[in-house]
Amino acid sequence: MLSPSRHRLNQVVTTSIIAVVCVVVVGMLQVPQLNDLKSRTQNTTPEALQQEVNLEKLRLNLLERTPAFGFDNLLADWVFLNFLQYFGDDNARLQTGYALSPEYFKIIIARDSRFLGAYIPLSTSISLYAAKPELSVALMEKGLKSMSPKSPPKSYYVWRLKGIDELLFLGNPQAARQSFEKAAEWASLYPDPESQKIAAFSRQTAQFLARNPLSKSAQVGAWAMIFSNVTDERTRQIVISRIEALGGQVIVTPQGEVKIRPPQDD
Repeated sequence: MLSPSRHRLNQVVTTSIIAVVCVVVVGMLQVPQLNDLKSRTQNTTPEALQQEVNLEKLRLNLLERTPAFGFDNLLADWVFLNFLQYFGDDNARLQTGYALSPEYFKIIIARDSRFLGAYIPLSTSISLYAAKPELSVALMEKGLKSMSPKSPPKSYYVWRLKGIDELLFLGNPQAARQSFEKAAEWASLYPDPESQKIAAFSRQTAQFLARNPLSKSAQVGAWAMIFSNVTDERTRQIVISRIEALGGQVIVTPQGEVKIRPPQDD
């Protein structure tokens, strides 16, 4: 007769084998469809690029259901690297768009909701490029449920990004004000200069919105946050155009320092 511990071990092993077999079966069922898609992606016509997107969507659907056996963080990292490759393919994205961006981050947040490095590209790619800010905010809200002011460290960044999306893309200054207030509250708990600066800036943005929900200064400040957190020239040019449309200015000094001047009329 097996001991209770041996019996439990056998159950775990059996469950793991069943899970692996299920994943393999699902993959095998999709092989003909995947191969068919691959055979039609040998050139760069719009049709071929769309087939590549369809292929990637199938792969993401499979990954979403794949058990990670305790390696969820590694799976999230791997999916994030795949997203960077997808997002960075400018030529393809100009033709097929960014519809898959939310699909990557659904997996990433589900597997590792405390992966802070994923939230900036999450916000930019889903709200700015895929034009689905409601999904971006929903994913951040889901992630924030597993966070506290100091776990993971500097998690106040997610509140700031949520406030930016609510202000600039959802047109909800009341929700944005609450998010910036929360960012200020969490950031103020850190003694380092960067966190204290962010706490002050977030508090100031919330005050702008409390006085004037349509504040151009608050919007320019939110665009400035995006500008400071992205490195690709394409996104920076979009941000500059939005700032200038609000009456602000982006000034580059001879030393290469970037300064953003708020609009004179708020």
